[in-house]
Amino acid sequence: MASSKPVPCGPCKQENVNTKADIWCYNCDEGLCSSCSGHHKKFKSTRDHKTIHIHIYKPPIGPIKTECDKHNQQLKLYCPSHLMPCCDECISTYHSKCFGIKSLTAVVEITKIEKSKESVEKDINSILLFLNRMADNKSSNIKKGEQQCERIKESIDKIREEINKHLDKLEKKLWKEADTVWGQEKSKLIGFITEIEEKKEELKEMQDDLQTVTEQTSKVQTFLGVHQIVEKVHQCQRHVDDMENNDMANDVNITIKQIDEIEKILSDLQSLKSFGEVNVSKTEIAINRETSVNREAQVETRKQSFIDKMTMHIETKIKIKVNIRKSINDMNYLSDGRIVVVGDRGEARSVAQISNDTIAITYPYQSSIKIFNIEDETVSKVIKLHTFCFGLSFFNESLAVGLNTSEIRIIDLEGNTLKSIKVRNTHNLTFLVYSDNRVIYSDYRVKAVNCYDESGKKIWQYKQDLLGPEGLCTDTYGNIIVADRISRTIVAISKDGQDSKVLVRKDDRLNYLKCICLRNDKSYGFVCDEIGKNLAKFYLSYD
Repeated sequence: MASSKPVPCGPCKQENVNTKADIWCYNCDEGLCSSCSGHHKKFKSTRDHKTIHIHIYKPPIGPIKTECDKHNQQLKLYCPSHLMPCCDECISTYHSKCFGIKSLTAVVEITKIEKSKESVEKDINSILLFLNRMADNKSSNIKKGEQQCERIKESIDKIREEINKHLDKLEKKLWKEADTVWGQEKSKLIGFITEIEEKKEELKEMQDDLQTVTEQTSKVQTFLGVHQIVEKVHQCQRHVDDMENNDMANDVNITIKQIDEIEKILSDLQSLKSFGEVNVSKTEIAINRETSVNREAQVETRKQSFIDKMTMHIETKIKIKVNIRKSINDMNYLSDGRIVVVGDRGEARSVAQISNDTIAITYPYQSSIKIFNIEDETVSKVIKLHTFCFGLSFFNESLAVGLNTSEIRIIDLEGNTLKSIKVRNTHNLTFLVYSDNRVIYSDYRVKAVNCYDESGKKIWQYKQDLLGPEGLCTDTYGNIIVADRISRTIVAISKDGQDSKVLVRKDDRLNYLKCICLRNDKSYGFVCDEIGKNLAKFYLSYD
């Protein structure tokens, strides 16, 4: 649909001349009159710009943001971990630990807009399909309720035939009650259908917006426009999820609780106050949702590493000069290059870095997580969990903590539970990694590494080449690197659990491997033996 409001010529407007545009340039993002359009085509810098006749140009529905809302800086970068465009300040403030940061221009160049459009279109159609089914169900519910209400009236009529005029008054009373109760429920159902129709209209508008953004804007604007529409779709999805779990989504039935002892009622007619009570019962309905909206990247900027090309080189072995009694519990390679080693002399069990100056440590027998300031070693916060806690990992402003042998709990930094993943481990959940919305943990006795998503669904289990897996970490490509104490090997497992490679086999310098860590966004790290006396530095290569 063409713009109904005349579009002025941009260059003429700069000269305070009011001229109607004949052409719209997407690259310049302004209209051009016939005269200015001629000059526009002659210049080398603008002759290849994408233009369209003003009669078929449709202005964007709303402004496509090219600046950061928080920092008022240009969106120049893209974070694949959080699937969002960012400014320079965003990267340094919120995404300093994220992998694979790329320039927005580079991402736009490799983005398949048509594929993104199809994905969003599919999500919108999925929600529309669900809302249509829900609306149809509620309409049928109204018809069924009408029938149920009529049946109640018929049952009253049958009773009325057997009793005297006193029943007329009671009949009218119950009729009114039935009509009132059903009227209230019917009103709620109609209101619910109205709400559904409004959401359907919003989604159809999003479809129109999506068409406009992908066909009549520049690549950057199209990318950002699609991204913003995706955000709106997810808001609508959350609303639909709430709608689905709402009490109004349940099936409404109205029935009458009829009194059984009719003969006694007839004999005690004068004292009879009511025929029965009109009740509303609600039962859950099963509407199959063929697809659900999941937030996925508009562009895949990180491809999984080829495991067969992955190698590990053990470079140096370092003696640890710390007072460790029997064994090491955990270690972490901090972003500033220092290594935190958790020994067995105290109650501490596992460590995770939260920011440049804070770390978190689990204390199983205190059933708590303590957050420390690295510089002065003071405790800034204590999170109580009320049960034994072991393994710990930090991702996306959240902590994943292993509780005993049966639960991995995702919590925020205030201790509030965000997710609860039920697992079956044969030993305490000591070693785990939380990354890319998945939790990977080792099961020493079963000789396996398991991967679960945040919903609690088991994605894969890996057992090949493992005899006693313990410490594990992930590289920049999402591959899992596992230290196996019994076989004295280091094994790399692909992100999807389908491929693997033994990187190190029984190196004399590596006995009874237990802990392994990789420096954030780097290809080198350390592996430590069980007794915590020796560190071996390693380098990863993907050539």
